[in-house]
Amino acid sequence: MKHIQKRTRRDFIAAASLTIGAPFISRLSWAAGSPLQKLQYAAIGVGGRGAADINSMSGHKKVQMVAAADVDSSVCKKLAANKADVKTFSDWREMFQAMDKGIDIVSISTPDHMHGIMAMSAMNLGKHVYVQKPLAQTVGECRAMHEAAHQNKVIVQMGTQGASSFNDRTAVDWVQRKLIGKISEAWVFCGKSWGDKNPLPDRKDAVPDGLNWDGWLGVGEKRPFIEKYYHPKNWRRRQGFGTGTLGDMGCHIFNAMYRGLGLTAPKRVRSATGVPNQHNWTNNERVEYDFPATAYTGGGLKVFWVSGSQRAPKELTNLIPKGIKYRFGCLLKGEKGVLLLRHGNSPVLLPAEKFKNVTPKKLEAITHHDAFIDAVLDGDQSRLLSSIDYAAPMSEFILLGNVAMQYSPDWLDWDEKQAVITNHKDANRHIHRSYRSGWKIMES
Repeated sequence: MKHIQKRTRRDFIAAASLTIGAPFISRLSWAAGSPLQKLQYAAIGVGGRGAADINSMSGHKKVQMVAAADVDSSVCKKLAANKADVKTFSDWREMFQAMDKGIDIVSISTPDHMHGIMAMSAMNLGKHVYVQKPLAQTVGECRAMHEAAHQNKVIVQMGTQGASSFNDRTAVDWVQRKLIGKISEAWVFCGKSWGDKNPLPDRKDAVPDGLNWDGWLGVGEKRPFIEKYYHPKNWRRRQGFGTGTLGDMGCHIFNAMYRGLGLTAPKRVRSATGVPNQHNWTNNERVEYDFPATAYTGGGLKVFWVSGSQRAPKELTNLIPKGIKYRFGCLLKGEKGVLLLRHGNSPVLLPAEKFKNVTPKKLEAITHHDAFIDAVLDGDQSRLLSSIDYAAPMSEFILLGNVAMQYSPDWLDWDEKQAVITNHKDANRHIHRSYRSGWKIMES
């Protein structure tokens, strides 16, 4: 894969107004402005999260689903039973080859290791892309996807639905109103755990009928099928295919804090918890990032990520009243109080008595999938809350935490402009990745 190291985030954002903006007209649509005009939609990944994305995308009145690809024929058959006009494929590359000019927008809801090649292929073919979180499996792929979106003048939205929710947007508003003053410390926590301390099993199982195992492996290294070890869910625990708990949940839970505080790239990162072996991610993560100051912080900011059995300090959690659920979220320590940001739930100002008169601002409803589709139709992505210009740098910083886990407990100094770890040469091999022979990014 091409290594993208010369252009900075600022370069991409500055170019955005030049590359994206004109209204998009479907190649198969009727005249512009016709009520019958519809975008032709294809899904890559049909089961699990893919099914939810399909329902949300195809539910838009200006969308017509025409194709889907999944390595598991059983989910394709289920889809075909409900959507007889949708053509199904076991290989997404064959879908693009067969229906290139008949597809306008694509959703990607697959294991993390395939996001990069699928999304960049779709972009190169002129498709607008809705891709699940994390944006990609590596920092280098995120950087390359950012560039590909601008080079191909396409709109890309990452599937962090919570970013468009009232909860996250209210949290951002409260941070930027400085209700608790400037922030000195942040603890982001997740009760979920996508790790495995055990070694790789020494066995080989028969590939189930209807599963395209080579297609599932995709860009990953060739290896035997092991029942329930990778497919359909446990791939998140495996270094070659998933990104652990940090990659899986970080893009959701960091969102309000990252946006609200106006953070950029961290100066350095370290992990107190290392990976258990070369195959799996750890169960209980503890990562520390050092960010430069912003208008909303009291100097440089330390941000901690903890998952599994790791916890935020009692100094902060003891302020949370009994009955308030907070399995996933973030605690921001400010000059005047603490703000609890809860994933999937409303934010809470602490101590509660001090802030009892604060009420949320009235906000316009935004539906994450619909916003993406509307942005494509209108050529205006200003309402997107996980556009590529935002999602790429956020995903990059999160994935640096996974690199740090490989070198625990060392600090890794990050040069964002050059996309290089400056004090640990060997660590840079985790910034980029190589694709397995036979797998290349498609070109127009």
